Parts: sequence; structure tokens; C-alpha cells
Amino acid sequence: MVKIAVDLQQALARRARDAARGTTAPRTIAQGEGWSVADVLCTCGPGDPPFEERHGSYCIALVAAGAFEYRSETGAGLLAPGAAMLGNAGECFECGHRHRAGDRCVAFRYRPEYFERLYADAGIGGHRVSLKAARIEPSRALAPFVAAAGNAVTVTADLAWDEIGLTLAVRVLRLLEGTPADRAKPIPAAALARVVDTLRWIDERPDAELGLDRLAGHAGLSPYHFLRTFERATGVTPHQYVLRARLRAATQRLVETRDKVVEIALDCGFSDLSNFNRAFRMEFGTSPLGYQAGWKRQDAGRATKNKMQS
Repeated sequence: MVKIAVDLQQALARRARDAARGTTAPRTIAQGEGWSVADVLCTCGPGDPPFEERHGSYCIALVAAGAFEYRSETGAGLLAPGAAMLGNAGECFECGHRHRAGDRCVAFRYRPEYFERLYADAGIGGHRVSLKAARIEPSRALAPFVAAAGNAVTVTADLAWDEIGLTLAVRVLRLLEGTPADRAKPIPAAALARVVDTLRWIDERPDAELGLDRLAGHAGLSPYHFLRTFERATGVTPHQYVLRARLRAATQRLVETRDKVVEIALDCGFSDLSNFNRAFRMEFGTSPLGYQAGWKRQDAGRATKNKMQS
């Protein structure tokens, strides 16, 4: 389990030890004129009622750990690691944890005037600025942002958050172009509970042998019904979810350790180095060593900056 998930589990353990109520604690990481980024750790669980709030600004929250149910005026769905929660300024929304305690997100927020200017500058079609869906499922388009934001939170890296936030917003707007609001029927609670439990099982052991039959057996469903229910709930197939969980774990190891790439590949559940390298490059657009070198350059730049300031 990667560090960002470990931190969440430790927060949930403290809550259980202290018999405390679930809370949502945002910590501002960076901010500028018209935008901000926060590390949001939530310890709410099945015993806590869903909470209803209103988005004060446009929001794109990348889910780094845990899972929760989200409902807004544009739709509803399960938010799992790798997905993005979307919200429009002034829009009411509800979050709940009926089947699993806790989640951790990196939330990018944009003031209306900043987002509207960005929308116009990017040349997105339409006259009304709007995030047209409640979520974007885990995807290759979002993977680099999820990995970078999650790793930066755990190693306190000094990223160019303004550039990441702007690029992410444009990427999301383009992904949503022409996408209708999600009005699909909700998944029955019992089926959703099985999917959420399977997500936790995967997140805790992404390196294990996690084929369709084994995952379906864990969920107590036939492979056909499990595959259909899982994809409907998360927006991705079980295989895609497992692969991305392994790749996120690998990026954390590349950032935090000096382990050999082949050791990281095998420890994260890949059968051989070539498969790992191919999957990594397809997901993040660079090789594992290239990804690692990028983070080392940032660390070196930050050290030089701190030395000059001291």
C-alpha cells in the first residue's frame, strides 16, 4: 500500500482509538490569484450521515486513496482512486461513505472568474462555462496528474502547482466536451457494497494475483455479473483498475527510494520488466527512469533554491 493510503489508514485508526466523529480536514498546499490546491483527508465512515455542501468555486478533486459516493446536480457515482470529482461553482453536492470509511483527495479549486477566463482562452466550445459531469473515471488522461499530485503530497515536493492546475483544468474540459450529464440509474446498495469492498481488497494488495475469477470470488458474484457491476460502478474494468493501482504504487517507489526498476516492477505485481516498462510509458508518457529523473531534478532545484535563500 502506498504512503498516501497508509496515512489515511493511520488517521482512521486514530479516529477509532479516540472514538471520535468523522471529519473532513483540508490542508492548503498551494494557492495563487484565482486558484488553490488542498490535500483533503476525510475520516467519515458508514456510521456518519452523508453531508451536503455547496461548491464555493469550480472544483476538480483527484482521488488518491479510499472511496466515497458523490452526488451533484450533474449526476452521481462512486469515486475511487484515480478518478476525478467535479463540481461547479454554486452547485450543491453530497458525499457519503455507506460502505467504506475514509478517503483522501487532492482538490484543485478555481474562482469563477479565473475558470471562465481559462475556459475562453482554451477555446472550448459553448457559451456557458460548466463541468458537465459529476466525475471522470480513472483513465490514462488523468493518470499523470493523479500520480504527481499524490506523490507530491507525501514527499512535500515543491511542484509548479499553478501549471499543473491550469493544465488539469483544460484536460478535464476537453475530456468533457460534448459529454451529457450522467443520469444513469443508481447501482443497488448491496452490489455497490461488494464493489467497494473489492476496491479496498485491491488497494491493500495490488501486487497480488488478482485475476477476474479471484476478484469475482471475493465479491461473491459470478465473473460476468462482477465485471458488469464493477465497470458500471467505477467506469473501468477490474483489470484496468488493478493495473493503475500497481502503476501508482510504482511511481511512489520511484520517487521515495533508490530501488532498482526491476525490483519495483516485480514488487508491484508485474511479471517482468518489459511489461512494466511498456505499461508505465503508455500510462505516463515516459519511462520509469525518466519519471524518476524528473523528480530528482525537482529535488535538486529545490535544494539549490533553499541554499541560495539561506
